[in-house]
Amino acid sequence: RLRYLLSLFCVLYDANTYKYPIREKRTFKPTVTECPPNELCFKAVGRYGNHSTLSARGCMVEKYCRKKHSKRFKGTVYTMSYSCCDWPYCNSCLGIAANLLHVAVAPVAAAVMVALDLRRLMV
Repeated sequence: RLRYLLSLFCVLYDANTYKYPIREKRTFKPTVTECPPNELCFKAVGRYGNHSTLSARGCMVEKYCRKKHSKRFKGTVYTMSYSCCDWPYCNSCLGIAANLLHVAVAPVAAAVMVALDLRRLMV
């Protein structure tokens, strides 16, 4: 049910996502883009041994989510892992779990604020 609710959320709001190419761990300003209807937002991590050294964000077809593959970058072969999500800005640096929390809490907070305003008007 949660997946359908999140999909509805994406339909109601633009499915914007952060995007930047594969890069080494250093600051990089991502751009905002809208994923096509058949793609999800992704967050990628590239590992070399026990070290997470690469990252990327963007859109991809769902069948490639939760996959790993080798990627050559500047002469070194890294293992890239991809995780996908389907609500606006879910691939931010804050992490997918934090964004899911925001999606769940925001409607409740809005309902409480409306209820308090209505109560104040009735007094």
